[in-house]
Amino acid sequence: MEPAPLSAMLLGFLLGLQHATDPDHLVAVATILTRERRFADGALIGVLWGAGHMTTLTIVGAIIIGLKLTVTPAVGGSLELVVAAMLIVLGILRLRDAIRGLDTVPAGHLVADHDHGGGAGVVHSHPHVHGAEHSHEHAHVHPSRWLAKLGWRSGRALVVGAIHGLAGSAAVSLLVLATLRSTTSAVVYLLIFGIGTIIGMTVLTALMAFPVSMALRYRRARQALALCAGVGSIAFGLVYGYRLI
Repeated sequence: MEPAPLSAMLLGFLLGLQHATDPDHLVAVATILTRERRFADGALIGVLWGAGHMTTLTIVGAIIIGLKLTVTPAVGGSLELVVAAMLIVLGILRLRDAIRGLDTVPAGHLVADHDHGGGAGVVHSHPHVHGAEHSHEHAHVHPSRWLAKLGWRSGRALVVGAIHGLAGSAAVSLLVLATLRSTTSAVVYLLIFGIGTIIGMTVLTALMAFPVSMALRYRRARQALALCAGVGSIAFGLVYGYRLI
């Protein structure tokens, strides 16, 4: 097996950085990001999105290259339609949360530290006491145990990134096939491409996370961001899907 050309590896890294700036990627990440009030949590969304993206991109790309499969335009278009549908779903979920007002509740109150005998996913509230006299209620939910450990938003970023990686595998794999001859070189290329995407998305998300975390301190700004993110994601998903049909 021939070693992977250094120029191809460098190209893969640079293309990974550029790939992170694709509009559909930024819209998906921004929709999730507008839920995070802490800068560090917001920046972490980019890392998780990139990790999910790299995982499916590398696995599916390696299978395509190793088995010398051909991805038809119809299959590629169908995968891109999945991305469009996902953007619409993300937007709907963001609007739902904005309408319910759950995004105005501190994250510590959203996941309850008690259960009701398996009543997962039910939105309800109980009195919470802060200090000696101050008592009020917050809406919260009971997620499944694995979701509680992973974190809804972390899991969502991973899944969304994974779907984007699946949809992008065809184009990247074709580029690899055109420049590299060995499967090992192609897999290394995909890994480096994925690393470039993670770094690029992390930097972009961090840049977005700072002003978002500042704005989310104010209730009206939270509501405005939630509505804009939801409507924007739905609109982009519809336009993106329409252009593929």
